[in-house]
This record gives sequence, structure tokens and C-alpha cells, in this order.
Amino acid sequence: MASRGASDRFLPPSRHVDEPFRLTPQLARRVAVLGALALGVFAILFFRLWALQVLSGDRYLRAAQDNQLRTLRLEAPRGSIVDRNGRLLVSNVPGTAIQIRTADLPKEGRYRLVQRLSTILHVPVARMTAAIEDRKNDPLTPITVKTAVHEDQVAYLYEHRAEFPGVSIVQTYLRSYEHQALAAQILGYVGEISKEELDRLRGERYRGGDKIGKSGVESAFDRYLRGRPGAAQLRVDSLGRPQSALEVRAEPRPGNSVRLTIDVELQQAAERALRYGIQLARNNENWAANGGAIVAMNPRDGAILALASNPTYKPSIYVGRVDPKKLEPLVDRDVAKARNFPGLNRAIAGLYPPGSTFKPVTALAAMQEGLLSPYDSIQCTPTAVFGQDKQVFRNWNPNVNEPMTLPKALAASCDTYFYVVGNRFYDEGREGRTRLQQWARRFGFGETAGLDIGGESSGLLPTPAWRKRTYHTSIDRAWQPGDSIQLAIGQKDLLVTPLQMARFYALLANGGKLVTPYVVADVEQPGSNGSPTVALRRFAPDPPQPVGLDSSALGVVREGLRDAASLSFGTSVGVFGSFPVPVAGKTGTAEKWNADLGRLTDQSWWCGWGPMDNPDIVVCALIENGGFGGEAAAPAALKVFEAFFGVKAGAVGAVPSD
Repeated sequence: MASRGASDRFLPPSRHVDEPFRLTPQLARRVAVLGALALGVFAILFFRLWALQVLSGDRYLRAAQDNQLRTLRLEAPRGSIVDRNGRLLVSNVPGTAIQIRTADLPKEGRYRLVQRLSTILHVPVARMTAAIEDRKNDPLTPITVKTAVHEDQVAYLYEHRAEFPGVSIVQTYLRSYEHQALAAQILGYVGEISKEELDRLRGERYRGGDKIGKSGVESAFDRYLRGRPGAAQLRVDSLGRPQSALEVRAEPRPGNSVRLTIDVELQQAAERALRYGIQLARNNENWAANGGAIVAMNPRDGAILALASNPTYKPSIYVGRVDPKKLEPLVDRDVAKARNFPGLNRAIAGLYPPGSTFKPVTALAAMQEGLLSPYDSIQCTPTAVFGQDKQVFRNWNPNVNEPMTLPKALAASCDTYFYVVGNRFYDEGREGRTRLQQWARRFGFGETAGLDIGGESSGLLPTPAWRKRTYHTSIDRAWQPGDSIQLAIGQKDLLVTPLQMARFYALLANGGKLVTPYVVADVEQPGSNGSPTVALRRFAPDPPQPVGLDSSALGVVREGLRDAASLSFGTSVGVFGSFPVPVAGKTGTAEKWNADLGRLTDQSWWCGWGPMDNPDIVVCALIENGGFGGEAAAPAALKVFEAFFGVKAGAVGAVPSD
């Protein structure tokens, strides 16, 4: 076949046609036109992209930077705290907070910005820089620099907003304590969540910057009080400055309300009674009297009606513009010691020897163990001698010398009577030397009571095994007759809390059942538009538990405590003898070493209940370094009874009292 020239070239053959297509001049022109059009389109697109990137790039970059969407976390208002009758104890008030978002702070001039902000807000530079450094790994979580900001400061920051990139002004909620220092240790306070708390509560919807309860009810029931935060979007520029209105995407859900068992009026009466008892002690030349506690409880179910501790503090010092000087008594140990530790809830965490208020424990244990017949007489003498070394133990009353049955020994608080009983436990040998402690543990001593807000101390219930673990020399490690003898009158190593004593006296009042004390009654959802609140969860107390007491033994002790407050030889008859409501109870004067004074001082106690046969309330009062129980603690307890029953006692007589 002859070769074809360039003019004879054909398009590729196709089996569907008889002859191949010939590339004619017309077809070539069409292909050229289409190629030119495609090239033109691509050229136009190229020049448009070049114009956008090069000629208008800065303008579009600024527009993009001015259209950043930021999701904000909206704080939920905390629920309120009310007393048993719905009277407000803690609520919220609106406030303004200043926050810093470290991601939006300028890299250049950051320190100068912090300095200027410090000058305006009066917040130390060191505190702000430390907070920024702590949050360097979490630049998107805002740092709250200050809450409850003055309106003049807010106005200045609004006017000069462009000069403070990364600084924002937000609305917040501040806790308001309606009665100032009232029930401070019960209610607790709120603060910003710490890193340690975040780590511990991981997975429970807490985030950096959130507020959390730090103590008391605020802490123990934070999950109910805190509510659920909302979310909103805000368009900001590259410096974090708002460029649009806030758009709420999810409304915050307010926290629920918590109703307490506390009666606000009785709480006020108890705190006044403490101050009264301290002043009485000082008037009786017990100049070291400087604190105390009162517990008022329903003996049937353990509901706490009042829980007072003195000295105290105002939870509001943690709200808004926190003054470091005001915080010192709570955070600086030296200052706290000088102020006698106002942050300590003495009612549940203060540890004291109970003195003669412990004698009913000894009496019940001895009768249950068959070591004591209640109506057999034991001579009550000014002194008693025990042990091979003839150790002398003294009675608080040096002028008594008569035989006494158990009821009278309780009413007159005869020490030597109970020395004899304590020595009987010792003489029972190794097992007998722990039986009193075993009964005391049944009555709730040596362990926490299970209070729902926490913070309790377990106290100290000494045993031979405890002495062996604690001391090093053979003499100190041995359990001696004096250990059992002094334990029988609530002295030496024994330490209790006022709450433990109140719980035991509730057992005496209710017929031998140990209650679990509690402060929170229920969690409620506040009603809207005038509708009533709805109880979401009720915290019913654990049923009181019988401890296995013989009813006749319990009756004898109750008789002695009734006589103590009503008969002429009773240690508190001068206080309660003229009170219209029949009351039963026991005084106590407990020696405790005072390191500051370098000597022993007397802790003043009184614990009891009323009415005698159908008890509605148990009251336990302690005045630190207050002297005789009948001179300070008993009059303080009377003030609580007067407030509870709405009646007054007659003239108070003066009688020697344990």
C-alpha cells in the first residue's frame, strides 16, 4: 500500500462507518474555536483568583476575622436554701464579673494590659498572672478576675473596650446570705472550682471557671443546687471584641431549692444563747471562756433544729470583692488561732472531754453488764482511794458523805459513786476493761454520726489496745485502774463532739433508739407564676435503731436526769426548777488542758430534753473554758428551751453544780 501524505491523513477509523472521517478545514476551525473558549474561561478564573488572593486578600482576611463565632457558657443561677418553714436563708443577687480569655490576649504588651487592668480593678498583678499561667494549657476557658465589679469600673472598661483585647464583661450571680453570719458553718460557701476538684469530679459536667460549693450544705448538695449551664453564640473579631448581639442557643436551667430541718428562729436563739453563756462564764471569773456549741435535735428522728458554733464568720466574705484580710481568720493558721478558729464547726468537729454528761453511759453499761444494782446504795464521799499505789480520786463536792442510789448519784452527780463503778469494770479483768467502751460505741461514741453535710470528727474512745498502740513506754502503754475510773466520769483520754452527746441524749429521751442526725429535709423545684414548690426528692432519715437496752435500766437513768433538773439536790435545779415545761438533763464540768494558759480549764456542759415524758427536743450545750456546767452551759440551754416552747422560766437560783 502506498504511503499517504499529510494531506491524506484520516481520523482514527471506526467500525461503525464504511469510510473513515476526513479532518476537513471546517472541522479544524470548530475545534480551534472550542479550545480558545476553554482557554479564555480558564484565564478569567485564574485572574479572578489572583485578584481575590493578591489584590483583595487583606480585606477578605479582615472580614473573616470579624466573623468568628464563639460559643459561650451561660451560668445557671444556684438554687436557694430555705429553713424548715420555707424562710429564705441563701439566695442569689445579680452581679457583674470581669473575665480574661488567654487565647485572645495580645502576645505583645500582654503584661502592660494586665497591669492596667490591675489598676482599674484593684486586683494584684501577681494574682492575675498566676491565674493566666495556671490556665496556659486551657486558653479557651475564661478566667474570672473579679466579681461584683463596681459600676464605674464596668463603665470605664466598656468605653475603652478596644484597649483591652481578651477582656470581657459578663453577668453573673452572687450568693446572698439573708441573715449574715447565721448558721455559717451549716450553710457553707461557694467558690471557683479548683484543679484538684476538677480532677476528682471528672465526668460530672464541671468545667474550669465553674462555681462549686466548698463546705456545708453548699458543698454536700452542690449537685442539686448548681443547676445546668446554658449556651450562646457571639460573633467576635480577631481580638475577641463582640461584633453582634448574644444569640442564646440553650437556656440555663436554675438549680433546685434545698429545704433544711433547721428552724431559723431557733437557730437565732441558739446563737444568742451561746453568746449569753460565754458572757455568764466570764462574769463568774472564767475569763478564758471564748467559744462553744449548741445542738438542738428532734429526738424521734434526728432532725437538726439548730446547730450553733461560736466564734463564727460571715460566708459573704467569699462573695464578690474578696478581701484577703477578712479571709485571714479562716485561711491563716496563726490568725485563726488568735481568733479561736472561727471556721471550725464546734458542734460536729470540736473535740472535748464530756465530764459528768457521760455518767449515764457508765450507768447503763454497768446495769447491762450486771455490775450495778440501781437501788443498792454506794457511799458518796469527798474522796476515794483505788489501786495498789493508793491513788486518791476527789469528788467535785468536798462536803458530801452519804449513801446514794443510782438516781440520786446521777441527780447530784457524785463522782466517787461512779469511781466505784468504773473500778468494777477494771476488776473484771481484760475483757471487763473494754465492756464500758463497747456499750459507749453502741451509743454512738468513737465514730461519726453520719450527718448528711459531713465534716464530723469521730472523737476518741480509749481502750487498752489504743493505749498500747499510742504510747511507747511500758508504764504509759498499760491500762491502769485510773483509766477505767476516769473514763467512768468522762475524763482523761475520752473525747466527744457535742453532736455525739446530743445523739446519746436523744437515745435516752426516745426509749433507747439511736438516731441518725440530718440537716437537709428535701430538694424542691421552685414553682413558677405563684404555683407551689414541688418536692423532687425527700431525704427521709434512717429509722432509729434499738441498741439493746433493758427498759428498766433506761427508766432508772431517766429518773435520775429528771431529778437533776427538778429536785433540790439536782445540779441544774437552780436553772430548770422554775421552768414550766418538765425537763430532764445532766450537767458536766470537764477538765481539759489549755496549752495557751498552761493549766487545766473546765469545759461547761449541759445535755437534756423536754418535755420529760413526751420529748420534742434535745438540747446539748457546751461553753469552752466556761466553768461549772450549771453556771454557763445550763443557762444557755435554757434559752433554747424558752425559744422552742415560747415560755419563760422564773428567777434562776444559784446552787453549786457539777
